[in-house]
Amino acid sequence: MKSRFAFVRVRAAHHWRPSVGRWANAHEIPPREEWLIAEWPKGAEQPTDYWLANLAASTKPRQLARLARLRWKIELDYKQLKGELGLDHYEGRSWLGWYHHTPLVTAAHGFLTLKRLHPKAQRPA
Repeated sequence: MKSRFAFVRVRAAHHWRPSVGRWANAHEIPPREEWLIAEWPKGAEQPTDYWLANLAASTKPRQLARLARLRWKIELDYKQLKGELGLDHYEGRSWLGWYHHTPLVTAAHGFLTLKRLHPKAQRPA
């Protein structure tokens, strides 16, 4: 799918005042400048996805678009970890059990990812 991207440097409309910690009595902190990234897929009537990124102002648009789209891959991996591999099926009552369960699920995910990326792996039709 081809998309167009828009990149704009933006700031929040208000200042920020810390409420706790050593900065609680400090002056207001001006908002930092961030990237607003909008993805507008070809054929769509309007942009469909938006992201805020605190990357440097010198970051190239191509890299911003790549990193924004990378989030989708991470969400798909997390969905697979939960749905297909059982990350959310742990019902134990101890941290030790949790620390045994999560590495096994992660190892299974790593195995499936390597299998999927293998050059001779069969692709679904």
